[in-house]
Amino acid sequence: MQSAVTLWAFAMPACAWAQDIYTCIDPQGRRLTSDRPIADCTGREQRVLNRDGSLQRVIPPTLTADERTQREAAERRADQARAAQADAVRRDRNLIARFPDEAAHRRAREAALDTVRLAIKGTESRMRELAAERKPLRDEAEFYQGRQMPVRLKQLVDANDAGMAALRQATISQELELVRINGLYDQELARLRHLWSGAAPGSLAPVAAAVKPAGTAATR
Repeated sequence: MQSAVTLWAFAMPACAWAQDIYTCIDPQGRRLTSDRPIADCTGREQRVLNRDGSLQRVIPPTLTADERTQREAAERRADQARAAQADAVRRDRNLIARFPDEAAHRRAREAALDTVRLAIKGTESRMRELAAERKPLRDEAEFYQGRQMPVRLKQLVDANDAGMAALRQATISQELELVRINGLYDQELARLRHLWSGAAPGSLAPVAAAVKPAGTAATR
């Protein structure tokens, strides 16, 4: 039995056989046919038939400006999501390659902490030096108690005070940096344990970024 479309195609005028056949259902539910794209169906799907009535292709509805904007935005979001997923997979694979086991991760943690610990020792050493320098300055300043100190002595005392204040602030920042590094490695270790256990790279929730204390240098 021939299909209705085939029978309809044979019923077309002879001049129509030289061209494609466009057909669609308009907003009122009517089936329209033409030898060219149908203006009343620009917002509807149009089917292009061959001369024998077989389907050649489907023309999707023409989008409005708002619809195009929405589709482009959705495509951008999808592209961003794919890029983010690929980046997450890459980061996890790099993490596993860098730390194949917990011992490797522990060594890296200690190396990062040692850098800050060395800086703390340097700060403590300089504080002891300034404290030693301050004693004779204090003794000399007491001689001028109730009187104006010489400019040079006052400059030395002020410089010593400023140096000690800066070192105390550096000590606070360095201690905060130790906390930051440990927090970062703790988060990383938790993620690695899942990956070592077989979790697929990129399948885990993102790790919250560790906050870097103000005035400290990045160590990773």
